[in-house]
Amino acid sequence: MKFFNKILFGAVAASSLLLSCTKDFVELNTDPNRIDQISPGTLLNPIIYGMAAHGIDRADAITFDLMQVALPFPSAQGGLHRYEVSENIGNSTWNNSYRWLANVKEMYAASVRAEDSNYIAIALTLNAWIYSNLTDAFGPVPMTEAARGDEQIFQPRFDRQEDIYAKLLADLETANSFYDASKPMNYGSDILFANNITKWRKFTNSLHMRLLLRLSKTNLNTYAKIRTMVDDPATYPVFTSNADAAVLSLDGITPMVSPWGRSIDFGLFRAAGKFFTDNLNAFNDPRLQIFNTEARDKTGNTVIGYEGIPSGYAGSENQFDYIPSNVNNELVTAPMIIPILTYAEVEFIKAELAWHESDDVAAEAAYNKGVKAAIEQWGIDMPADYFDNPAAAYDGTLERIILQKYYALYFVDYQQWFEYRRTGFPVLPKAAGMENNQQMPVRFFYPIEVRTNNPENYQEAIGWLGTDDFNTKVWWEK
Repeated sequence: MKFFNKILFGAVAASSLLLSCTKDFVELNTDPNRIDQISPGTLLNPIIYGMAAHGIDRADAITFDLMQVALPFPSAQGGLHRYEVSENIGNSTWNNSYRWLANVKEMYAASVRAEDSNYIAIALTLNAWIYSNLTDAFGPVPMTEAARGDEQIFQPRFDRQEDIYAKLLADLETANSFYDASKPMNYGSDILFANNITKWRKFTNSLHMRLLLRLSKTNLNTYAKIRTMVDDPATYPVFTSNADAAVLSLDGITPMVSPWGRSIDFGLFRAAGKFFTDNLNAFNDPRLQIFNTEARDKTGNTVIGYEGIPSGYAGSENQFDYIPSNVNNELVTAPMIIPILTYAEVEFIKAELAWHESDDVAAEAAYNKGVKAAIEQWGIDMPADYFDNPAAAYDGTLERIILQKYYALYFVDYQQWFEYRRTGFPVLPKAAGMENNQQMPVRFFYPIEVRTNNPENYQEAIGWLGTDDFNTKVWWEK
């Protein structure tokens, strides 16, 4: 292909010139026991594991508190579940994202050198996955000039969020066209899809649908593009079963170990959220036994079923006359899974699309598939009478779709929070102990080191955004 030929010609010419000047130096300083150049597959598994592990950690540490899945307990005052937000809340997401984005950049360059279109497509997909989460958490972020320290760019300019999304959506379109199932992945076995090109392509297009849906409140009419994709599965294959989904399985054998060094830390001084637990009780949902432990009376001797604690409660924990349900430590004990983008999410996207188009039959069918997939991905059989329950059945509203999607997004990084910010659903109860006028925070502060070390570009980004505040809505929310 001309694209590859031009790159390779330039690389060969530059290499020839360099070797003519430094031939003896290279021979003397090359370590024959070390890899001289990375292959397209060298960084793939570390990127997947690194970002998946970070995502599930942030789901536990941040999304659970904001979205009333779980909360610290006892918790007399303050805390994220009361919307008390620290300035450094997003630091790890910023640092981890840019760390792995630098690796994605290297992987992409190696894929171009190898003229391997499949690895190029995968690199573009990973880049879109990481950048979309990063920009949705902060707003404008450096992209065009990011990870270019080798070019002496140490103070990268920020990109507007609308420009970031335009680039990511275009990249996913390109990636979809680059996959070639007739070509094997020759650079090792990947830990997510075991070198299945068809599944990688489905991941690319399923992610494409997620990002299009994120922009549903803009004037870009992204529902129409989703409809184009749904109607043309030959061109845009997406996940069609749990077997397809981007779910990382960890068997507990190094390096596929749980991100929790001690599973007991997952549930230490925690309680399940009342909102999260009450809905599952109303659904008579079998996921309760997977997600939560059972509550007990004050003596600790009598099991009383599943009962959570209300997020943002005011006063002492003595007001509760029971020992609440907790998160289940077995969820983070290998063998375990880390959901990244599930088949259930795809079906809920289709359900919302049909709801938007006022097609109740299609919406209900996709909703039912989404709920079933969300239950079965945890290894549970779908109850035959599940939808006989009016609390669980589709009722023709977006609120019901997003409520069940909320449970389908359990452990999927920040996606529950992002969807709440986009739709206002599920409707989360307010509590007297909540701060910030009982309003959900909608973004992270930029890290202090960014403000200090890149002040001019930081100020430009704030000019676009408005203020560097956790109540400032990002572009697609306004």
